[in-house]
Amino acid sequence: MTDEKKGHKIFIVEDDLDLSEMLSAYFRVQGYEVETASRGEDAVEAISREIPDVAVLDIRLPDIDGYEVCRRLRRTRRTQNLPVIFLTEKRDRDDKLAGLELGAVDYITKPFDIQELRLRVRNALRRAHLSTLQNPVTGLPEGVLVRERLEQMLKQPEWGIVLAGIHGLSRFRDKFGFVAADDVSRAVTLMISNAVQESGAGEDFIGHTDSGDFVIITAVDRSHKLAERCLVRLQPSIQYFYPALERQRLHELPEAERLTVRVSSLTSREKQVGSLEELFETLANRRL
Repeated sequence: MTDEKKGHKIFIVEDDLDLSEMLSAYFRVQGYEVETASRGEDAVEAISREIPDVAVLDIRLPDIDGYEVCRRLRRTRRTQNLPVIFLTEKRDRDDKLAGLELGAVDYITKPFDIQELRLRVRNALRRAHLSTLQNPVTGLPEGVLVRERLEQMLKQPEWGIVLAGIHGLSRFRDKFGFVAADDVSRAVTLMISNAVQESGAGEDFIGHTDSGDFVIITAVDRSHKLAERCLVRLQPSIQYFYPALERQRLHELPEAERLTVRVSSLTSREKQVGSLEELFETLANRRL
């Protein structure tokens, strides 16, 4: 197994069981982890539960078609940037454009050369790796860059960290659309950045966790005040993310159905943690 393929997971959605088994066996021999589904609904559920690195998606499926599978994946923050390669017998230009409009990174028609598919998968993974270094909406670092910074932080004798998130954004996106949801993310980015600047912490690091929350690595003596500043900035702003008519009935909605702010902080003086899992578990229990 090469470093390029190590740990990469491919999800194949194909109702032709012979073809599915052939592709699965081929990519496993190449060193990939492979999961399969023969129905669109099953694929959406499985992919949403455990996100692969790339999906090879047949358009013609027995329940919902591949377009609808891709459309549903694009609605959710966790899977909206998943690289999708459409695999189909269709050759019509409009069919290809429909797939590309949904954000597919590639499109290959049957019968195909298995080596060509392998190269397309490899290229999709390379492009995805580059894109995961920076969030396309906020411009902040995410993925491996953030994990490396957090691991470096834990090795330091003193550190402070703030975790801030807007929860309920997926439901908000489903109701008001991608543009409105992206505007929320950009506005939150600006408010958090301003909070950091106001605290005089010019060297603080701001990025995204794997869950999409904002993480700020700061000095041990600034952590709690910075968390409070973020909460004070974000909490009153929630109502203004909604259209004017919706604001009037926000108080009628349960918390699970509206945008909510969650902020927590931790310092090395309060607890020494040995892993990122322990760090985030501790932060989850320290909500302001």
